[in-house]
Amino acid sequence: MRPGAAVLVSASLLVLAPGGPAERLPLPERMADTGGGSQLITARASRTSSTTGTVTWWDRRAGHWVKSGSAPARFGARGLAEGRSREQGTNTTPTGLYDLPYAFGISPAPRGTAVTYRRVRQNSWWCQDNDSRSYNRWTDPRPADCRAAEAEHLISYGRQYAYALVIGFNYERPVRGRGAGIFLHVNGRGATAGCVSVPRDAMRRILDWADPARTPHIAIGTASGPTAITRY
Repeated sequence: MRPGAAVLVSASLLVLAPGGPAERLPLPERMADTGGGSQLITARASRTSSTTGTVTWWDRRAGHWVKSGSAPARFGARGLAEGRSREQGTNTTPTGLYDLPYAFGISPAPRGTAVTYRRVRQNSWWCQDNDSRSYNRWTDPRPADCRAAEAEHLISYGRQYAYALVIGFNYERPVRGRGAGIFLHVNGRGATAGCVSVPRDAMRRILDWADPARTPHIAIGTASGPTAITRY
């Protein structure tokens, strides 16, 4: 062993050891990518089988990430799945790093909302029909090629869609069968069908906090393993 090697090995072990200096850094500073902006939402579960976890929203200030708020979160009824290989209809929340194209809601936008906010109307639908040209898109009204049985009538979810943010999973260039209609929204009665949900007050605070000029993203993942949030 060359001189000084033992010191280097010891230092590496100190950083990598559980509870070491690296693990005490704010979560975004341990991530491979945060989307390039100065706002980030993290949605972390303990493992892929989990249906609950924590949503935290962060601001980057003076070169460091600072926690601005957090809330208990709910995930898919069948846990989480790698976003790149997720299949539609599995009731899993896709892991990965995503943009937040816009917000919507049945209720009026919270007072400080700066992100684009679409009000849900009687004819507002989210198409999940793999055979439709409107797959994974808001439609108002529902087009003829999008079957009602393969779409969400948004106004029917008065509790969950009081406030919501669209998660950019499978959105920019949709892959049929990968999944559609993945949102950050208000809690329902239990686990979701694949979305991330938080209490109503937390959702209002997130909409008041999010600033499109700061390019907010959301990272979804687990505490460790192949879907660890730090990999995204």
